[in-house]
Amino acid sequence: MKLFGTDGVRGHVGSVLTAPLALELGYSIAQVLPGKVALIGQDSRTSSDMIVAALTAGLTSAGKDVYKLGLCPTPAVAYLTAADRDIDLGIMVSASHNPPADNGIKVFGRDGLKISPDCQQQIESALTQPFSPPHSWGQCLPQTQKLADYQASILRSVKSDLTGLKIVLDLAWGAAVSVAESVFAELGAEVISLHNQADGTKINVNCGSTHLLPLQSAVLEHQADVGFAFDGDADRVLAVDPKGREVNGDYILYLWGQELLREERLPDRAIVTTVMANLAFERAWQGNFIRTAVGDQHVQSEMLRHGWMLGGEQSGHVLCRHYGISGDGLLTAVQLASLIKCQAPLDVLVQSSFTPYPQVLQNIPVPDREQRLNWQNCTPLVQLLDQAREELGDRGRVLVRASGTEPVLRVMVEAETQELTDRWLKTIVSSAAQYLHR
Repeated sequence: MKLFGTDGVRGHVGSVLTAPLALELGYSIAQVLPGKVALIGQDSRTSSDMIVAALTAGLTSAGKDVYKLGLCPTPAVAYLTAADRDIDLGIMVSASHNPPADNGIKVFGRDGLKISPDCQQQIESALTQPFSPPHSWGQCLPQTQKLADYQASILRSVKSDLTGLKIVLDLAWGAAVSVAESVFAELGAEVISLHNQADGTKINVNCGSTHLLPLQSAVLEHQADVGFAFDGDADRVLAVDPKGREVNGDYILYLWGQELLREERLPDRAIVTTVMANLAFERAWQGNFIRTAVGDQHVQSEMLRHGWMLGGEQSGHVLCRHYGISGDGLLTAVQLASLIKCQAPLDVLVQSSFTPYPQVLQNIPVPDREQRLNWQNCTPLVQLLDQAREELGDRGRVLVRASGTEPVLRVMVEAETQELTDRWLKTIVSSAAQYLHR
């Protein structure tokens, strides 16, 4: 049974992800991963309590003790799993940026990294194994106070306070509610918050990093220095400058990367990003520019393989190994705010970086999983993509990929002019919709 996708197990609760499956997964995880103690965190979704309870039942029935962290960002689970010697594995219950009806399960090893594909396969295989009672049953212990250790690590990462900055936070009714406001307030910023209650019926709905309009309006209304929008589990963040304009992960990586270059803290002058990064970003970067497949785990793997320190995605997943071990929206936000405080207003920093090529992304619903994953077998679509790439040459790019978290095919077109971008996007989307919906 194939359950793990590009970011753990994820899907609609009640059909894809159920309480019996979560219980079996908890038991299987306990069978495969060594150690005695599992840390579990969650976002605010209404189904998260149920899934945590089922996972806990599975883990404790296999003899594992469970520390319940409660509402928290995903990077808090990763950090604490690696930093706390009492913890042997971590689990986060969240579907990240997905809508409220979905949920997911992310699993971290003792090192705080997401488990490998081989380990995922072992867990899936263990689902078919019969139940074997442990020598002793595990216990479930609330450990919400451990979140303070994660918060302290964020505060330690900042070189200066944020006194004098007015910052708007969009917490998306999700995991960021647990810690973001207190971090920025402790650093001295004036904080204005949107969607700052834990509400699983509203998480990510017309808010957060997938819907910036409320944040953009609030930044302009309050004449703020910067706004930050988190997704449901706060492992990604996007920014808004004082003029209400989006500042995506490409800009954040460039600006943070320039600062680390000045400090001589980027080995090989290398920055790691994905195939989605804007071509103008690549051409502006004066150093090694490495692209991976989409997914923060691919970026992280490449960073670890070569000892590189900064990487991330256009979507706002940013990893800096100087301060953390996973994509962390809150860490990224305080670092960018510190750059603004020490250097210049965000709009000035962005203006001095690069001018992006027009880039458009569109999702095409393809409910059939096999058809979606094997879209390369669609000859007319492949031929059209070859034609587009030939015409664009070095003036642009075309990327088509199956989403690992949603039942859609993602189409991205990037070119020197808006006309080229729009024309090829319309043509490719029309072809994909025609041939993949047969």
